[in-house]
Amino acid sequence: MTGAEHVDVLIVGAGLSGIGAACRLQERLPGKTYAVLEARDTIGGTWDLFRYPGIRSDSDMFTLGYPFRPWKDPKAIADGPSILAYIRETAAAHGIADRIRFGHRVVRASWSSASARWTVSTAHGATFTCRFLYLCSGYYSYESGHVVDFPGRAEFAGEIVHPQHWPASLDHTGMRVVVIGSGATAVTLVPALASRAAHVTMLQRSPSYIVARPGSDALADRIRALLPEKLAHRVVRGKNVVMGTLFFQLMRRLPERSSLALRKRVAAQLPASIPVDPHFVPSYDPWDQRLCLVPDADLFKALRSGKADIVTDGIARFTASGVELTSGRTVPADLIVTATGLRLVAFGGIELAVDGRAISSGDQRAYKGMMFGGVPNLAWCVGYTNNSWTLRADLTSQYVCRLLAHLDRHGFAYCVPDEASASTAGRPRPIVDLQSGYVKRAASGLPKQGGKRPWMMRQNYLLDLADMRLNRLDDGVMRFGTRTTASAAQP
Repeated sequence: MTGAEHVDVLIVGAGLSGIGAACRLQERLPGKTYAVLEARDTIGGTWDLFRYPGIRSDSDMFTLGYPFRPWKDPKAIADGPSILAYIRETAAAHGIADRIRFGHRVVRASWSSASARWTVSTAHGATFTCRFLYLCSGYYSYESGHVVDFPGRAEFAGEIVHPQHWPASLDHTGMRVVVIGSGATAVTLVPALASRAAHVTMLQRSPSYIVARPGSDALADRIRALLPEKLAHRVVRGKNVVMGTLFFQLMRRLPERSSLALRKRVAAQLPASIPVDPHFVPSYDPWDQRLCLVPDADLFKALRSGKADIVTDGIARFTASGVELTSGRTVPADLIVTATGLRLVAFGGIELAVDGRAISSGDQRAYKGMMFGGVPNLAWCVGYTNNSWTLRADLTSQYVCRLLAHLDRHGFAYCVPDEASASTAGRPRPIVDLQSGYVKRAASGLPKQGGKRPWMMRQNYLLDLADMRLNRLDDGVMRFGTRTTASAAQP
């Protein structure tokens, strides 16, 4: 196509996953040409988009960070600006910035079997072609979060803010703040806002499981003091992977005991004025939804100080001066923060087509949690829900590099999971296997997974590590072909 820039690999997204993918590509396949398309005007993705007070990781940085670039900061649970600096420093160290095309929001991508190429179009009219398309754009919309149209919203005299679009000019000093929500964003916001607000109320319609842990890792600090930097990073990373995996498996196998243990830990941190029930007794088992992490027990410190409290109730309506609850009580507010969740989208909202056939994201079956039956030379980077996102994102990037090397080694033009094989994998279920509201709302539009490998997305890094690094690529499900066979297969 005239005027189209051609590369071997096109990476969509310059956030944590996209920069990691580019680093792996340069490391494993230095001869490959590639470009990174980024819709925004800077590197960072999630960690640049979210600017609300207290923004931080909800996983330890030894596993959320890259395995090839040690995390040097003493904070194991890091704030957003520190993570953003780490991503940008990694991009600079690997010379990736020159490969990024900023302001290029991808709107559609079409595969042609005749040419064995993807043609990728951006919102402002630029066109690219590539042999392999790697979508590292995450699974939520950057345009807007989930907005609930609460009754009486227009009557409220103060400001209503969604955390995804936090105004830089907002000064909440001395305000009465109500944070609606009970997830990771809400438990992060409450202690951060309480330091300057007159009072903060965390208003939740249903509670979540909350786990407090130190913001720094004392054992990791001792290991880093004794061992060389790279070796220490691998040891600490391995320790945290094993501990996180055991923690998850234990909770899934012993949900009642785990639930009781979590409630007891919370009870020990609460002031006498705030009972565990109903505020910290969820209606689901641990890890049906993601656990909320609070470093250094900052949420509980805010509650004990009296600067914050928690209310569990339904919302009847907003009034001019606050929020009226279904119980009849009114919570006064000058500022309402609606931490009501993300809006999930598959493939970054990109329209996909294969030989003129539109690809509906909700109808796709995910092969190894990254590729799709009947869709050649495309991978979607999705992380774990029970562990650090980067653990799985990096495995996916390494697997993509293995596939590309295999194509070159054998003279193949494409690889594609056999679509018919997916029908034998059992009942389809969402690829993001959580019971959270934001997942349920988007379930129909997300790709599905099956009940057995390779159409099942495991939540187990150790098993996936062996699978993606050691198992054969030609496993009987993944099909490989030349440009001639691809053209012949075209309808």
